[in-house]
Amino acid sequence: MTTPESLVYRSTPPALWTLYTRALSSKGKTKGQDIKIPELQAELVGASTGNDDLKRYRQVCGFTGKTTVPVTWPHILAFPLHVKLLTHKAFPLPLLGLVHLRNTITQHRPIAAGETLDLRVRLGGQTHTDKGIEFDLITEARAAGRLVWEETSTNLFRQPGGNKGSGKKGKPELPHYDNTLDVKAPGNLGRQYGRVSGDLNPIHIHPLTARAFGFPRAIAHGMWSKAHCIALLEQQEGWNPKGVTITCQFKKPFFLPGTARLNWQPAQSGWDYQLLNAKEDAPHLSGRVTWEK
Repeated sequence: MTTPESLVYRSTPPALWTLYTRALSSKGKTKGQDIKIPELQAELVGASTGNDDLKRYRQVCGFTGKTTVPVTWPHILAFPLHVKLLTHKAFPLPLLGLVHLRNTITQHRPIAAGETLDLRVRLGGQTHTDKGIEFDLITEARAAGRLVWEETSTNLFRQPGGNKGSGKKGKPELPHYDNTLDVKAPGNLGRQYGRVSGDLNPIHIHPLTARAFGFPRAIAHGMWSKAHCIALLEQQEGWNPKGVTITCQFKKPFFLPGTARLNWQPAQSGWDYQLLNAKEDAPHLSGRVTWEK
């Protein structure tokens, strides 16, 4: 087993603007079955959870807590490391065009605002599907050497002529749960979230830049949608603030400005939830909340 190449940063993450400039360069060959995701990892030692964007992040995503950070906040702290790996010269795929398919976060205990974390991100989990290449960004956060938070984000790079599926699948039946809340997303949400998260993908920022990538309007960041769902669920009776795992599958785009419906219900050892479009006939995302015993 080889040791992955490791990039180490102390206190200050890599600068995103430099990385985005690199993201615009060509990656060369992006077709065929011989593409291999390299063994790379990046670390940020001594990251403070209480930086200047935390208050704005809470406001943009709807979190109400003050003494602990939102369960999705370490994802934001690690985001520059994600981009660093995805723009590394050894990474064979272009950053622009990657599709975020799934996200799973496990928080083993609440993280105090201002607590110092050591973050590590690595690449892994490569598979070839009928749609293209899937791979994982795996993030771990430790406090005083103990794992307190971890995340797996699965991304897709679309390729024509990938592994053939078993034929066209029927549309699955959409469940509807007992509890529903309205969700409103303003037209400038992508810019608001982009400023606090660092994720300035053009499809989220403005209608004109979104059209350049084939979207009629800007679309909400998937991780904003997940974070906002969690922020609303945290305010409901029965939410357990201790150890928790929250899965999410991203589905239909949430166009801006727009409205949606958060729909959820208690289930065995947790809650099922989904963010539906305004007509409640298609999901923007779906997932499950499971509390550690």
